[in-house]
Amino acid sequence: MNSARPAPSSPSLGLFADLYEFTMAQAFFRQGMTAPATFSLYVRHLPPQRGYLVNAGLADALDYLETLTFQPDDLDYLRSAGIFAGDFLEYLKDFRFTGSVRAMPEGRVFFANEPILEITAPIIEAQIAETFVINQVNFQSLLTAKAARCIHAARGRALADFGARRTHGADAALKMARCGFIAGFQSTSNVQAAQRYGIPPSGTMAHSFISAFQSEETAFRSYAQSFPDRAVLLLDTYNTLQGARHAVTVAKEMETQGHRLTAVRLDSGNFDTLSRQVRQVLDGAGLDYVKIVASGGLDEYAINDLALADAPIDIFGVGTRVGVSADAPWTDMVYKLVSYDGRPVMKLSADKATLPGAKQVFRFRDREGRISRDVIAAQDETLPQGQPLLETVMADGRRLAPDPSLNEVRERLAADLQSLPSDCLNIFSPAEYPVSIGDKLQQLSQRVSSQIAHAS
Repeated sequence: MNSARPAPSSPSLGLFADLYEFTMAQAFFRQGMTAPATFSLYVRHLPPQRGYLVNAGLADALDYLETLTFQPDDLDYLRSAGIFAGDFLEYLKDFRFTGSVRAMPEGRVFFANEPILEITAPIIEAQIAETFVINQVNFQSLLTAKAARCIHAARGRALADFGARRTHGADAALKMARCGFIAGFQSTSNVQAAQRYGIPPSGTMAHSFISAFQSEETAFRSYAQSFPDRAVLLLDTYNTLQGARHAVTVAKEMETQGHRLTAVRLDSGNFDTLSRQVRQVLDGAGLDYVKIVASGGLDEYAINDLALADAPIDIFGVGTRVGVSADAPWTDMVYKLVSYDGRPVMKLSADKATLPGAKQVFRFRDREGRISRDVIAAQDETLPQGQPLLETVMADGRRLAPDPSLNEVRERLAADLQSLPSDCLNIFSPAEYPVSIGDKLQQLSQRVSSQIAHAS
């Protein structure tokens, strides 16, 4: 039985790659293949019920590329695997990424088959980057779109990220908080994410807090004494309506001390019915300023139903279903070679054919300034009325400018969604946004396909 290896002496992402990245890299190295290669990152198909995705994760991908090296521990492990040659491992000793990146900015909406990122670098460097780049951009793009759908469904009500405990690991929880904020969430319950990304923290209490006291009213009073200006009381530990009445008692006591109860939270039951009943209890006691928070199993579908019913819920706390994108937990994002040593290349596989060569995506708007259609074009194609979406963000392995702030990314997404055709935003059966292939790219595809056929 293999014994576990000790953890590396310092954090490294050098080995965060599929084995075939390294086996291909050694074969390229042995063949002296060091010419530039271009890889395109894109999604073949939008997930079900999605009218768009959102580019997110670019900052993490650029961080990775700027710092990509192999530590002594990494090389020791590769050596111990008994697979790799000594000269290749010596090459990896001084490895760093020296290429360029063209990408859509974070927060930009995109559609199937559109390259959202292209990496051009010596082929070994570009190949090794594949796994991490897909991992980060795929996951964050998926979650940001899911969160944006929740914002759309909420129709102006506030949303908070409560997803940390059931996302698939600590990194996923941090990224969910980031993605939610980009999409328009107001806060996160994840304190480390709040610290790291500058997102406002928010939270209430757990049922364990209530249960630890002899009575619910005593628990509420104790919490309000500790947090007189931000108390949110959880109502459903025992009986939700009785909990609401206890909250009224404590809220009235707070008023005599110059404070106000911030909100009450519902975490189970029929949110539509209960929110109306609780609102009635609160308003009947003159507490119309107390907000109602609902959490527990919510996603865009449930939020949409509650918003359409005009349930008196002010804030939705979303967690599990959004943090794992429960209805569509994956995309078929791919990273494909499109050019090597100046030669455009493509796949002709059934259902997995690719478009050759480096590209540009042009976005067109109608007379009202709304987004109307996209064209996937060759990089050197010119479409004067279109806005080119891919920008050079890295050259010689280094960023060309600081990352935009999270607020800037958030504003970009809000602007894109506001100008997207409204039927593409539908929660159910969204319209398909028009995306076509430019003339020059079509001609290149036909030529390369013909060359492959003749060579075969």
